[in-house]
Amino acid sequence: MTVRFGVIGTGAIGTEHIRRVEHRLSGGKVVAVTDISLEAARRCIDTLRLDAQLYESEDELFQDPSIDAVIIASSGPAHEGSVLKAIGAGKYVFVEKPLATTTDGCVRIVQAEARTGRRLVQVGFMRRYDPGYRALKSEIQSGRYGAPLMVRCVHRNAYVDERYTTEMAVLDTLIHEIDIVRWLMEDEFDSVQVLYPKSTRHAHARLKDPQIFNFFMQSGVVVMAEVFVNCQYGYDIQCDVVCEDGVISITSPQFLDILHAGLRSHPLMQDWKLRFADAYDAELQDFIDHVECGDGPRGPSSVDGYIATLVGDACVSAQTSKGWVKIPQIRDPNLGGF
Repeated sequence: MTVRFGVIGTGAIGTEHIRRVEHRLSGGKVVAVTDISLEAARRCIDTLRLDAQLYESEDELFQDPSIDAVIIASSGPAHEGSVLKAIGAGKYVFVEKPLATTTDGCVRIVQAEARTGRRLVQVGFMRRYDPGYRALKSEIQSGRYGAPLMVRCVHRNAYVDERYTTEMAVLDTLIHEIDIVRWLMEDEFDSVQVLYPKSTRHAHARLKDPQIFNFFMQSGVVVMAEVFVNCQYGYDIQCDVVCEDGVISITSPQFLDILHAGLRSHPLMQDWKLRFADAYDAELQDFIDHVECGDGPRGPSSVDGYIATLVGDACVSAQTSKGWVKIPQIRDPNLGGF
């Protein structure tokens, strides 16, 4: 069986997903495309030379009975409506983060999926598929370093444009740290505090940059997450887990060690698409494989998406609070047993 995809959203990540389905992965084919900008969708079809139908709306795409699954790569505020329509049409769904931009929206998705009695939704938290993070989790689980005590995360971008605001640091950026730390620690967040260091001169008026998010997890582990989106030098993702008997670290991959003119240097990555290329491939291949077998996706679930947004809401509250914000206990939104 070939999994026939419809794609909603042909921006940077949508186009990359189309390219990987068509040229790097097995078992899938893109047969339909739409975008809020039909011209952008048409350019995507032409540029990638797709044998795919251009639909004028996602409603038309969902009505196509030949489509098995959809990739939703539109802007975050549009995710909820698209995912709910896809579930209603009986399609498998691979949706980029966030699952929805509000906790209530996530609950509606979880409830709609639960009513079908089967898994349909996978959320694009690709770091769970990254070789470095998978090795890090394996080392934590080995127990040879003792219990984890602290986690330090770093998420840096060279620069962002003026559309990026202080709040966007949570659901557009920090949300990856929120999900990966839950997955690594197999623990839930308890409370959060936000600190603002001296702001970089490169930040525009509507953005406080950098930001430090401090968390307590329910087990007592402390998490320190830095978001700095105008660091100027490159795309830099780091994670250190401090345990009782050792420290396990992920740093940005280094490809070259250059000795030149009296200096030793390491070229730094500039592009998120390259940093997590293997993880993006692996997560979508995993989705295709499970859909192809008919047992539904097994990657990050709608419940994982719900929890990430729930924690994110508390982080946004903490951005304007001068103290710690308690993260609500995860309530049961009729999770349907998965």
